[in-house]
Amino acid sequence: MSQQPHVLIVEDEDAQREVLAYNLEAEGFRVSKAENGEEALLIVDEDAPDVIVLDWMMPHLSGIEVCRRLKIRPETNKIPIIMLSARSEEIDKVRGLETGADDYVVKPYSVSELMARVRAQLRRVRPATVGQVLTYDDIVLDAESHRVTRADQPLKLGPTEFRLLSTFMEKPGRVWSRDMLLDRVWGRDVYVDTRTVDVHVGRLRKVLTEHGGSDPLRTVRGAGYALG
Repeated sequence: MSQQPHVLIVEDEDAQREVLAYNLEAEGFRVSKAENGEEALLIVDEDAPDVIVLDWMMPHLSGIEVCRRLKIRPETNKIPIIMLSARSEEIDKVRGLETGADDYVVKPYSVSELMARVRAQLRRVRPATVGQVLTYDDIVLDAESHRVTRADQPLKLGPTEFRLLSTFMEKPGRVWSRDMLLDRVWGRDVYVDTRTVDVHVGRLRKVLTEHGGSDPLRTVRGAGYALG
């Protein structure tokens, strides 16, 4: 399902990379894997993840350099990065965090602790995927129970409209292009015409306003759609 949170693992040790991927997939994440920094940067450009788990010590392009490059680019600097490192000294942690890492985990680590750190970062960037309740004005979306209300009135949304609304509610005010919505709501592996987005946004608008409330969705000419 395209609403699955997407995690990129960047780790040059095969065994560690596969163990992490196995555990993340078992928890319902979509996982991409890179064995070096160059491959990681290519994957981020082609299929931006929600969270990156990044090993510091890699040949050629180090994790710290990958982190630095991603954090100076406006299109990638909001992606949370969890740095993995055998370096446990305070000065190394400070350097990792100052380079832009959002979290720092020292090897050896427990897989369950790392999963908790991944979920914590996801709560910041995609709260609906970890079952949180989202609110915007009088609209309440409960991701766990799959219920939506507006002014305390229950709304009946189809699965696509529900995923659309959760995407809008995670980042109110952000303008989403049709292509961005296709990637996030339908998934990159599914071919859907961009006009399909307009159809489903129209359906979502109809449901959101069926009890008389104003339309909270904004059409931005030539750019896409936004909530608020």
